[in-house]
Amino acid sequence: MTRNYSAKRLPKHAGAAGWNAILEPMRPARVLSENTEVDFAVIGGGFAGLSAARRLSQLNPGARIALLEAGRIGEGAAGRNSGFMIDLPHDLTSDNYAGESERSDQKITRLNRMAIDFAHSMVEEFCVDAAYFRHEGKINGAGCEASHARNISYAGHLEQLGEDYQLLDAEDMARLTGSRYYRSGLYTPGTVMLQPAGYVRQVATGLGDLVDIYEDTPALSFSRTGAGWTIRTPAANLDAGKIILCNNGHLESFGIKRGRLMHVFLFACMTEELDETARRRLGGEGRWGITPSDPMGATIRRIDAGQGGNRIVTRSWAEFCPGMETSERQMCRATASMRRKFDDRFPQIAGMPMEYSWSGHLCLSRNGVSVTGEIDDGVYAACCQNGLGTTRGTLTGICAAEQASREKSVVTEFFGKQEEPSLLPPPPISTLGATAILRWKEWQARKE
Repeated sequence: MTRNYSAKRLPKHAGAAGWNAILEPMRPARVLSENTEVDFAVIGGGFAGLSAARRLSQLNPGARIALLEAGRIGEGAAGRNSGFMIDLPHDLTSDNYAGESERSDQKITRLNRMAIDFAHSMVEEFCVDAAYFRHEGKINGAGCEASHARNISYAGHLEQLGEDYQLLDAEDMARLTGSRYYRSGLYTPGTVMLQPAGYVRQVATGLGDLVDIYEDTPALSFSRTGAGWTIRTPAANLDAGKIILCNNGHLESFGIKRGRLMHVFLFACMTEELDETARRRLGGEGRWGITPSDPMGATIRRIDAGQGGNRIVTRSWAEFCPGMETSERQMCRATASMRRKFDDRFPQIAGMPMEYSWSGHLCLSRNGVSVTGEIDDGVYAACCQNGLGTTRGTLTGICAAEQASREKSVVTEFFGKQEEPSLLPPPPISTLGATAILRWKEWQARKE
């Protein structure tokens, strides 16, 4: 019996990915233009796909490996996140990011650090610009007493885990950021700060000697043919012995895990280049990253010339979009909200023009699990990153590559024990319920 998986939709993104736009222009894409046969095919060129391709090449020397990216590497979801590669527990459904238990958080931390080490090895091997991968740590910023209390609670949890941290008061935060908005901050040193588009682009360039990478080459369908699979793209077919799906929420576009994945979009905007006058008015240090102490608040980053210019990035406002596409109305609402958050934090440069605004697709499950493992004979998944695309994407990519190579490790053991993603309520209940919850949580986190 022939098994066929056809994409009902292709990835769509609103706005230009600012992280990519501030880098040097991309070289022309290499497009799959003639029928080709490989041992392994990876679908998706983000954190998961690039990590899967690299791990496959390590475990299968001499194997023919191809990676298909529907658009351009750096323009998709990987180039639209805020660039925090976090080592510590970062559960977006909790009040203070702590997980369900001390033991599980210790395990997650070990795995996250394995992901960071794996990414760092690619940075070194492929000569990725050091400014795109900085071991600088991050800060949980608190704008009010309730959020300050969350920082204190999380600090106590880190104390129990034996992890380093530093509590910052309002004056410390003002010296760092130039903003008098923050009541306190909680600094943790283990986070790597990425230029996410720069990182994935340069990793892909380095991988080009080991893997055939095709961009602007969406997988339209894949079907069982003999002992392997045939992937249909717009111009040619790719025959593969095994497939690894690293397309996060777009897994559901192929009919896989239908009704079990939640599609949430976050929005971001990036200022134009801060000239010398604006930098003097702003004050503070030239580079830092703040995640909100309330997970539904605003993430703020300041970057410097090494990442593409002296700019501030604001990321906030969540929309539940089961159709995997945002509207112009949603973008307008989100940018207005981010404008207010920016001006509240930086009144000395209020009204600073935003050069880029965009949305980015997150995929979550109700029970917080990823989609990994063999989903059909020779087809593996590294999807549903639950808003943790950098570290979780790297881990699921490693996991899928190891599973496809019949390799066992602590990574495959961890994901092998996860449950199936929980079923969602049927629409329109799921849409109405999720939207109501998001709006309520954002109102609660309005000062963050």
